Amino acid sequence: MNIDLFGNEIIKDELLRDKFIEPPFSVLDTKTGSWQKRKKMWKQKGIKSEIGRDVNVINNSFSGAKYGRKDMSETSIFDPALTELLYHWYCPENGTILDPFAGGSVRGIVANYLGYKYTGIDIRQEQIDANRENAFEILPLNNQPNWYVGDSNQKLDEFINTKFDFVFSCPPYSDLEIYSDLENDISNMNYDNFILAYNSIIHKTIKLLKKDHYACFVVGDIRDKKGFYRDFISHTKQCFINAGAKLYNEAILLQPLGTAMLRAGKIFTSGGKLTKVHENILIFKKI
Repeated sequence: MNIDLFGNEIIKDELLRDKFIEPPFSVLDTKTGSWQKRKKMWKQKGIKSEIGRDVNVINNSFSGAKYGRKDMSETSIFDPALTELLYHWYCPENGTILDPFAGGSVRGIVANYLGYKYTGIDIRQEQIDANRENAFEILPLNNQPNWYVGDSNQKLDEFINTKFDFVFSCPPYSDLEIYSDLENDISNMNYDNFILAYNSIIHKTIKLLKKDHYACFVVGDIRDKKGFYRDFISHTKQCFINAGAKLYNEAILLQPLGTAMLRAGKIFTSGGKLTKVHENILIFKKI
């Protein structure tokens, strides 16, 4: 047995990975070989989460890449390796998952592939159609995620008699990416109205979560049009507190540098802004 200077047993990283997939640290590094290997394996299964996500990406000079986008004109794609990891950590075996901001197909396909039951809501019909088509290519007909079209602020009311084991989502980052011009699409609202709708959706979501169970949102701070941070992360925390959930864990998700290496010099020189290469993982527990 290996002992450190304080007499504590040294647990090798390999053993932590065997048990937890990734070491349960407060920093998760997507650049590691093990992470990239898992991500590649998921992509090879045929996940096409970018389909149905032709959006208007704005504020790029302020906000930096979201989810390691290859090019700043492309839509952000959720990481299937992160999805697998957080399901493994926080959702009970065969548990039910609620996602009020479904977006692409990743979180739904990974959930049902691993034996969970996923319910996701998205306001765009074309996105849900693309998700279902992708899921049919990967999963058997009797094991499909449940995707619903509609405004989560209204659709969540239909699940009033249902309780879920885990909430997992990545909300729109205000107007960083505008997904549609639909009236109730919060991505095209001004920030004040966005937060009001966001708070309501989170409140309704937490009502559907079982007591003492977890909710996880992956978020990143965003800048206004003058370049100042809006403190979206703190606003997200407050929304969950308002809904009856307390912050239990938070972690930094380090992204591959990608085009950040090319953009960083220009962005910093033009205004002293640091190029963002991380997201924030916020984990809440319903009390």
